[in-house]
Amino acid sequence: MKIKYTKEEFKSICESFKEAKNFFGGNEILAKSLLSRINAIANASVILDIIVFPPMHFHNLYDKGKNKNFKGYYAIDVKTRKDKWRIILRPLNEDETVCEKNIDEVAKLIKMIEIKEVSDHYE
Repeated sequence: MKIKYTKEEFKSICESFKEAKNFFGGNEILAKSLLSRINAIANASVILDIIVFPPMHFHNLYDKGKNKNFKGYYAIDVKTRKDKWRIILRPLNEDETVCEKNIDEVAKLIKMIEIKEVSDHYE
């Protein structure tokens, strides 16, 4: 699957162990887990491969009144549900526009995602 990033900063964090480790305050386990997740996404054929893989815990995001618009965004766990870190992403169409269709209807067709951020989105 093709991965795009909203900011070059997140591309560096997601593709460099050194950058990921720095981002997580020196935590090598989280850095390795993040790179493993990115690798799994890159090796997936379609987004359905990620959705059906339970350890990723692919889930829809909702605006919880914190002035963040998460409409159309999803998250996967960086490591586990117990950790606060998530990869925030959204599916893209082949022409790199945002896919606004129900993910369950198009999951077998989506071959590209955009990563918005890696964050504790509960902040």
